[in-house]
Amino acid sequence: MSRVRQPPLVTGISPNEGTAWTKVTIRGENLGTGPADLIGLSICGHNCLLTAEWMSASKIVCRVGPAKDDKGEIIVTTKSGGHGTSTVSFKLLKPEKIGILDQSAVWVDEMNYYDMRTDRNKGISPLSLRPSNPLGIDIDKGKIPQKDVELTFPGMSGDFTSENFSATCYLIENHSGTSFEHLRMAASNLKRHASKKNEGSLAYVKGGLSTFFEAQDALAAIHQRLELDGTERVEGSMTQRLENVLNRASDTADTLFQEVLGRKDKADSTRNALNVLQRFKFLFNLPLNIERNIQKGDYDVVINDYEKAKSLFGNTEVPVFKKVYAEVETRIGALRSLLLEKLLQTPSTLHDQKRYIRYLSDLHAPGDPAWQCIYAQHKWILQLMQNCRDEFINGHRVGVGAIAMDLEGDTRPSALSRISHTASLKRGGSLRTPRPSTWRFETPQQVQFVEKLSDVVIGQLPNFWKLWISYVNGSLFSETGEKSGQVEKSKKNARQRQNDFKKMIEELTHRLVRLVRGALLPATLPQGELSFYGGWESKTELTGPWVTQVIHTVRGCHDALSTLEIPNDLLQVIQDLLLDLRVHCLMVTLHHTTEDVKGLAEKEDWVVDNEGITSLPAQFEQCMVQMLQSLKEPMETKPGEINVLQLDQAQDKAAELSVAIMKVFINCLEQLSTKADRDIDTSHMSVDLASPDLFSGAKEDFRPTPEQRLLIILSNCHYLERHTFLNLAAHFEKHGFTGTRVDKITQVSVEAVRELDRKLFDAYIERKADPIVGSLEPGIYAGYFDWRDCQTPTGVRNYLKEALVNIITVHAEVFTVSKDLVPRALSKIVEQVAEEMGRLMQCVSSFSKNGALQARLELCALRDAIASYLNAESKASFKQALEDLPQLHSGADKKLLEELLNKFKSSMQLQLTCFQPSSVQPIKR
Repeated sequence: MSRVRQPPLVTGISPNEGTAWTKVTIRGENLGTGPADLIGLSICGHNCLLTAEWMSASKIVCRVGPAKDDKGEIIVTTKSGGHGTSTVSFKLLKPEKIGILDQSAVWVDEMNYYDMRTDRNKGISPLSLRPSNPLGIDIDKGKIPQKDVELTFPGMSGDFTSENFSATCYLIENHSGTSFEHLRMAASNLKRHASKKNEGSLAYVKGGLSTFFEAQDALAAIHQRLELDGTERVEGSMTQRLENVLNRASDTADTLFQEVLGRKDKADSTRNALNVLQRFKFLFNLPLNIERNIQKGDYDVVINDYEKAKSLFGNTEVPVFKKVYAEVETRIGALRSLLLEKLLQTPSTLHDQKRYIRYLSDLHAPGDPAWQCIYAQHKWILQLMQNCRDEFINGHRVGVGAIAMDLEGDTRPSALSRISHTASLKRGGSLRTPRPSTWRFETPQQVQFVEKLSDVVIGQLPNFWKLWISYVNGSLFSETGEKSGQVEKSKKNARQRQNDFKKMIEELTHRLVRLVRGALLPATLPQGELSFYGGWESKTELTGPWVTQVIHTVRGCHDALSTLEIPNDLLQVIQDLLLDLRVHCLMVTLHHTTEDVKGLAEKEDWVVDNEGITSLPAQFEQCMVQMLQSLKEPMETKPGEINVLQLDQAQDKAAELSVAIMKVFINCLEQLSTKADRDIDTSHMSVDLASPDLFSGAKEDFRPTPEQRLLIILSNCHYLERHTFLNLAAHFEKHGFTGTRVDKITQVSVEAVRELDRKLFDAYIERKADPIVGSLEPGIYAGYFDWRDCQTPTGVRNYLKEALVNIITVHAEVFTVSKDLVPRALSKIVEQVAEEMGRLMQCVSSFSKNGALQARLELCALRDAIASYLNAESKASFKQALEDLPQLHSGADKKLLEELLNKFKSSMQLQLTCFQPSSVQPIKR
């Protein structure tokens, strides 16, 4: 069995009161399953089914008929639910009907009026009751664009009140997503409504049939009499008499209704006058309204009012209208000038610029306001950049942007302090004398200028570029501008001015580059441009880290402009500037590092470690490493940049300066080795008082002897050659220097340090060997000793022992500084002693037996004592000297020689122990 539906229930009506024919919306429950299910609808007792439009089971739209009851319920009847009920009521307001003879202060509803001649209430045309949804089903418009419908059905309309109504367009616009079943239901509804309207039209015609028949009968009788009479306008004829009667009737009617008709004509005139005055009131008040809205900044209101006035009175021929409209045009002209002035005013935001351009476009301003704005912005940015340079040159920004940097030493930071902003070395004391903590180093004017200039470019050029893009794609204009062809005109103008805008961008980028070059690279500018872009000669030259900061700033500016999709060829000039700045940074850093290295001589503290090395080589290496690290950012190759170290000219120059730095440090070592005590700053020196070496007796004001300085420098030279230069070569390669250049730097540096080593070694040997060698000859002949007349040898004479003690002293001095220098130094001294002994023996003309034995004893004792340090030359000298002596033939002499040698070695055992290389280890500190 089918389920019985609930009866209809009306729970709401909107509006809940009104006059007859008021359109109302009825809401409730179970109001039917469709238009066909709705069989009855009454409001206040009046049947409203004819105007009812079923929308859904909870909504019906209809018009209230002229019911008799003032207030009543809304009753819905359906096939499925039967007779319904209502929880709400509708109040019918009956308007006062006014005849043509009655005065009224309200508008008369001419839709329903009385005919005074027939006293018949005319019916209402069914067209006035046309429903908004003729098909009686839910509207489902779908997603078909309106433009596609217009292109498919040109000239057709989906509005059923239009002369060009097309049912196909109506269905596509309102029911493109409706199912076929619903469309079949709509067809049934349409047929039912059509049959009802036909019945209504027929009833309308039936209501006027009596009048029509009376008129027909009268016209037929007149026609019959005219035919019988046979005359037309003969005096006294029936036609003439009928005309007279009609004229008298007309005059009587005019007399009777003249006052009434006059009032009616006056009322009609008043209505028309009020309508016209209302229309003119807008025009007459428009100038004042324009002025007020301009003062409030409501330009959109002004533009809308102007467009409305232009459409209404633009082509008027009425003089008063022309006069008022001319005043409106004057005010609009002043507004155009005001908006153009605001548009060209700087500074201005991109949003305001677009807004003013749109206003001027809607006001049909002459010329091209958008291009005028672009041109004005271009000139303003150029002036901003130039003003930035003038401010710094004229000294208006002195002290601006100071950066607190704790530095030590001179006003120019070293390579180490430029990276860490503090100079602190754990080894060998501080590189620089500490300054008060209140001391600060200000950012150089050139760096501040480049940062300020970059801020100007990054802050203004993006909006300038975006304004051009908006100009190109036509997004500066409103819908009014699009309809009026402003967009196409703008695109056409943009295409014609592309080259002009490209020149503007080129001028801006070239101005930026020239200003930066004038501040940092004046030598790269033509002589004629120096007066315009230069003027920084009085400013302090920038160091490497400041140039690095400038490179960082310029790179940021380039990256910001690249994100705007500006063509790369327009930004290439900035890339060229970056390349020159990076090369300049490399050279400046190397030059300043040279100055830093020169100052290292003052930092020598003469404290040696276990290897005989002071802190100076480590300080030099650290200075060079810090220099290379400071070049890491400027030498880094960003996308689109060229590797500076792949440029032969730049790398050759860098290698040349690097070699110069090495030579400067070697010269520092040479100066330290030759400085007099009074020339050396020892206020910062320190020694290890706990070390049991040659410095063990030193006080806090200890100054090394010249020989000690030579040894320390020699030890440092060896360390440079074996370690420092190799480490630096690895660092150079790590930071991008090619192998050939690094090999050249290392080779030249090693050759220079070897030359210094040879020079200092010869100087030390000369100082130590000459006194020992010079003491041999006087010692040999001391006490008038004669080789030809001497007693039997009893031992080695004192002169030789003194020579050995002197050699031991040299050994101790060298060993204290560096164990590695001992073999080299003693071998050279022993070589000269052996050579001198051989020479002295050759000078003896003849030896007695005892003299020969004494000479052989001393030569053998000296040779055996220093055997560890004999080189080929020393051995050859001893061999030659022994061969020149008379040979020992008796066994007693040989035995005596051996006994005396053993006695010598036994007595000098403690002293000679130092000549054993493995017997003594250096003392660790």
